[in-house]
Amino acid sequence: MVDKSLTVEQQRLQQLARDFTKQHIIPAAGEYDKTGEFPMFIFEEAKKVGLNCMAVPAEYGGPGYDSVAQSVVVEEWGYGCAAFATTLNGNGLSAYPVIIAGNAEQKKLFFGRLVSGGLGGFALTEPGAGSDAGAVSTIAKLDGDEWVLNGTKCFATTCGYADIMVIIASTDPGKKAKGLSAFVVEKEREGLTVGAVEHKMGIRSSNTVELLLKNVRIPKGHLLGKEGEGMKIAMKTLDLGRPMVASIGVGIAQRALDEAISYVKERLDINGKPLAAHQAVAFKIADMQIQVEAARQLVRNVFRLKEAGLPYTKEAAIAKTFATDTAMQVAATAVGLMGSFGYSQDSIVEKLMRDAKVTQIYEGTNQVQRIVISGHLLRS
Repeated sequence: MVDKSLTVEQQRLQQLARDFTKQHIIPAAGEYDKTGEFPMFIFEEAKKVGLNCMAVPAEYGGPGYDSVAQSVVVEEWGYGCAAFATTLNGNGLSAYPVIIAGNAEQKKLFFGRLVSGGLGGFALTEPGAGSDAGAVSTIAKLDGDEWVLNGTKCFATTCGYADIMVIIASTDPGKKAKGLSAFVVEKEREGLTVGAVEHKMGIRSSNTVELLLKNVRIPKGHLLGKEGEGMKIAMKTLDLGRPMVASIGVGIAQRALDEAISYVKERLDINGKPLAAHQAVAFKIADMQIQVEAARQLVRNVFRLKEAGLPYTKEAAIAKTFATDTAMQVAATAVGLMGSFGYSQDSIVEKLMRDAKVTQIYEGTNQVQRIVISGHLLRS
């Protein structure tokens, strides 16, 4: 059902995303999960209905949808396939740092590529800098009117296909996190190459790669904000990215719940009664619904705070943690309810459980989210 708590425009987008998911994502998700092939076709389909660059402001040619509307769409994508949702949401994640810190010229460059159908990427993580983003060792040095970048990025989502990306590098290694800066880098820059491609347990059709930067030269004007503001830009980007991951988690959990309901209503016990007739089963379904709806409302709360111009860092961490933990728990419960069939690759819930796991890890692990939450509560 369409959510009546949303505005008319948000309801329209929810239904558009639901129809899109039913038509283009659900029929293809299983095959792309098996092959691990990148679903490039989905961007063309998203472009046709105006969902390829939702975060781009209207003045730069985008739809300029509010963040609640974007979240609703991402949840529907997550319902269909978390890998497709991660892929399609990549243009949002990569756009956030430019929205946060970009000047008019940088926005015109970056958003121009997305609006025309291109893909964006965001590269922060490194082999030695995961949860500790301050340990970034990629270096950017100013040489006349150009920055020269050298280093390696890993687990860079969609960056094997991205037309343009934001890369975090150190302009002052001695300052660690305070020495990081953010740069706009186009894919055609000499010295920028794609290294290893990650083969993952879940979200298998989402492209995750290593980026190699060897004397990559970019104009001086490609620095986002000021030198040393990279960490601040990255953290603000993740504040927006985390509740979007939570939205994917809600989508996964809702799909797992729906699949479980369908199964227990149809599957008969040894006495010929549906499994749903057993109170123990019915109570599990009820608990799953409670978790899903609580997760959804935590996510909505984050974006309503954002739209109101209020702080939401702690709330983003709470939503991300609860929603993705819920995705994992609800998917696992669905597998359990469906028994050996649920564990089989013939069942969608097996894939949902594999996909759910990574939502607890990327965009900041849930352990890191608990550090963020407790830090806000215990800070003197």
